[in-house]
Order: sequence, then structure tokens, then C-alpha cells
Amino acid sequence: MSDKSGRGIKKDGAGFNVQRLAVFQLREINLLVILLALIIGLSFASPYFAKWANIKVVLSSLSIDGIVVIGMTIILISGGIDLSVGSMMCLCMTIIAKFFLKGMNPWLAALAATAICAAIGALMGFLVTYVRLSHFIVSLCFMGIARGIVHTLTTGTPVSLVKVLTDAPKFRYLGQGQIGGLLPMTVLLFLVIMAAAELVVRKSLLMRLVFYTGSNEKAAAYSGINVKRVKVLTCVACSVFSALAGVIYVNKFSGVPVTAGTGMEMTAIASAVIGGVSMNGGKGSILGAVLGLALMALVQDALTLFNVPAFWQDLIRYIIVLTAVVLDAVRQNAAARRTA
Repeated sequence: MSDKSGRGIKKDGAGFNVQRLAVFQLREINLLVILLALIIGLSFASPYFAKWANIKVVLSSLSIDGIVVIGMTIILISGGIDLSVGSMMCLCMTIIAKFFLKGMNPWLAALAATAICAAIGALMGFLVTYVRLSHFIVSLCFMGIARGIVHTLTTGTPVSLVKVLTDAPKFRYLGQGQIGGLLPMTVLLFLVIMAAAELVVRKSLLMRLVFYTGSNEKAAAYSGINVKRVKVLTCVACSVFSALAGVIYVNKFSGVPVTAGTGMEMTAIASAVIGGVSMNGGKGSILGAVLGLALMALVQDALTLFNVPAFWQDLIRYIIVLTAVVLDAVRQNAAARRTA
């Protein structure tokens, strides 16, 4: 059967409502239409929007943010939330920089930093599942802890890697390379990661368990699913994706600005919700979340092109976040009434 939004719903053997993930769902199609209309409108409204230099800037920014959005999407589907993604990304960058400056191989430094972030994600998952703290409180605390570690390691000053990255051209290519002199390497990396993540979300057994857990945690536990393990793994996954974004970021900008990632959690949450990910868990797709991010990126680019003051840009961004959350709540309430 299907619900009134056009999304296919079916019952599996355990009696769960399972979202049937078609290649394009109604939400994604609507977003594609809105994005296309916005692109056409901005092309006529600003002579600079359609220039390749501007498009590259938008795509590069979207690529780094998009990797974080993938991690946020997975943890939201499980019924959790992670406010530490921006701080975790910056922490990964800082660890890479410190290891790199001490003479460690850059690839090994990136792997070690990612592993440390994964361990922190596992610790957050442990506190949520075994100590029974809320995702919100745990991730809020680790947002401050990670940022505090960054400021401690850097003494609050940016770290430059310009000189050392010249000795590691292959590693630097991750963030500064160009495919054919036109397409940034960061964009290609993001597309590969997004395609792989989308395939895993739609096809893997593990992600089906994540959907079950987010839809009804108690029912999932009663059916034999190790809910605690699933929630810990989603916390680890979210931290790892944040770390991967940090690896690309530190290459792209040849250093560590200590404010990197500030406010990224709001962008990630808003993008996911705009793309159809439920704040209550159990519903969403990587494609939808990335399309939501693309909409946010285009709005941000339009505000910049039209010289809207920075404080107005922040106001508009947070209004978009609030609107997305409100619309998600309205949609959830409507769905609850239909099934009542």
C-alpha cells in the first residue's frame, strides 16, 4: 500500500512499516523542480551566478558540507541527533595538522585522526545507549569538548600547512586537485561518497535495522534487533563522516581555521529535514538530504551575490531551519492522524 504523500509503504515479516525506497520519491522530485526553478531564476537575476567560477565555489562548499550531511542523515534515521559534527570535523583537522607537523605520513595522520573521531563517536553512543543519556545532551557536551580540545591544541590560533603540504602533492590533491582543469577533486570525492552511501542506505541489511530502530525502538528490540549496537554504530558513522569532511577541508584550505565547522550542525539538520528525513527517525534518504543541502547552498549563494549583509544571512538561514522543523512536525502529526 502507499501513504498519501506518494511514498510506498509495505509491511515486512516482523510487522514493521518499511519505506519502499524508489530511485526518486515525491519529496526528491519536488526538490529537483524547486532547485531547477531557482537555478533558472538566479541565472536571469544575476550575471555572475551562471559563471563557472561561481558554480565551482558553490559545488566545492556543498561537497564538504554534504559529507557531514550524510552522517547526520544516518543518525537522524536511527532516531538520534548529533550536534557535534562541526566541532568533530575541526578536531579531526587539528589532529591531522599536529601529526603532520610532527613528521607523520599525511595518509597515516588522516587515518589516525579519523580513528580517534570514530572512538569519540563510539563513546557518545555508549553514553546514549548504556548510560541512557539523550543524544541531544551528549552531542551538545561533545560539541563543546571537541571545540575546547581544538583551542587547547592550537592555543586559539590558525594552523598553517602550506609549506608541509607542498611536500605531499598526492595528499594535497584531495582538496586542491582539478579533474581536467575544471571539476574540483572535492566534488568528485563527494559524488563517490554520496553514491556509495545512498546505495548502502537503500540496499544494506544494516541500514534496514537502522530504519527499524528509528521507526519503533521498542518493537525493534522485541523483534531481536540489538538496538544498542545499531545506535552506537550510527554515532560512529556520523563521527567518521565528519572526520572525512575534515580530511578534505584541511587539504582544501591548507590549514586549520579554529572556527571551522561552526554552525555546521544547523546546516546539516536543516538540509536533512528539508530533504525528507524525519526528526522522529525511521524515514529519509541520502539523496533527499543532499538535495536539501543544495537548496540551502543556492539560497546562501543568492544572498551573497545580492550583497545581503551577513547578519541578515544568518537570520534567513535560521528561519529556514525553523521552517523545516515546523513542516516536519506538521507532516508527522498529519501522518499520525491518518493512522489513528
